[in-house]
Amino acid sequence: MAIKKVWIEEGCTSCGVCEDLAPEVFKMEDEAEVIEGADLQANEDLIREAAEECPVEVIQFEEE
Repeated sequence: MAIKKVWIEEGCTSCGVCEDLAPEVFKMEDEAEVIEGADLQANEDLIREAAEECPVEVIQFEEE
């Protein structure tokens, strides 16, 4: 199934794993943020990997 929405829940520890894995989707400021307008479909595998590797499991996504 295709990913249609990605978000970061409260509790990010700013470890940078998501930005390292998928810099086209995530950026690190004070906490991780999803880049507005990011091509989610082109980066589905990286989004899934970032969610799996997140040490505090705050990366969430919704599939179609």
